Amino acid sequence: MPFDHLRLFKEIAQSGSVSRGAELSGVSQSAASQCLLELERSLEAELLDRSRRPMKLTEAGRLYLEFCRDVLLRKEELEAGIDRLKEETEGSVRVAAIYSVGLSEMSELEKEFRRRCPKGKLAVEYLRPERVWEAVEAGRAELGLMSYAEGTREMAVLPWRREEMVVVAAPDHRLAKRAAVKPEELDGEEFVSFDEDLPIRKHVDRFLRERGVNVRVSLHFDNIQTIKEAVAQGAGLSIMPARILRAEEAQGRLALVALEGGGLFRPLSIVHRKKRRFRRAALDFLNLLQEQPAGAAGR
Repeated sequence: MPFDHLRLFKEIAQSGSVSRGAELSGVSQSAASQCLLELERSLEAELLDRSRRPMKLTEAGRLYLEFCRDVLLRKEELEAGIDRLKEETEGSVRVAAIYSVGLSEMSELEKEFRRRCPKGKLAVEYLRPERVWEAVEAGRAELGLMSYAEGTREMAVLPWRREEMVVVAAPDHRLAKRAAVKPEELDGEEFVSFDEDLPIRKHVDRFLRERGVNVRVSLHFDNIQTIKEAVAQGAGLSIMPARILRAEEAQGRLALVALEGGGLFRPLSIVHRKKRRFRRAALDFLNLLQEQPAGAAGR
């Protein structure tokens, strides 16, 4: 049975949708539907309960999904083994990372990786947190660097950093000269925040809500760089990890004010497939990451 058919069924089963599975597999919906029907005919078993939305797996479907996962994983391991034979000792590593890691960390990590592995190749793709997870889960990246990750049966999550979150203000804001502010002092302030679907937004909202603080979100974006610019232009305050604001603070473009009592941190993690066999380069890069302090990282 072709591997792309196994991969197609895996995507359909995990998404609960033939159209979404087809899209993820790069085929048309009609081709995906035809492939699914032929598969059920050949197995003489119904694999999906189409009467429910999203579609659910039948018992036979669950067995077949496990088969698909096992075969695809073995194929991936075979390809990794062949790659190890073909490549030079150091090889290559593919990493998916959230944008803020690129802004604050990656240049130094790349420099150290090149020093340790002169012949190694590091390919980094910057994505939203959920896309980082998807890239690692799908095998497009060996390692992922993201925030607010939670492990699953198939995915491992290794703690990497806990980044102190601070209030960020334009230099002329009335709070900019303060060393610290109480969360209650933010009540009623104009705020530039993250998009509502991002974990960091939910984390900050929960922190403020638990302290009875209501802010007025006037603007929201899906990336830190745009939020930085909006705050620098006086659009309002924000709460962001201090670590990624060092350059703007040094330039005097943004003021960082600690939250009195602390307690607000962004967790960063390294994610990877549990059963994946790493090539030499991936192991070297993973070791490099784990040498970095995993505790609280402030300013």
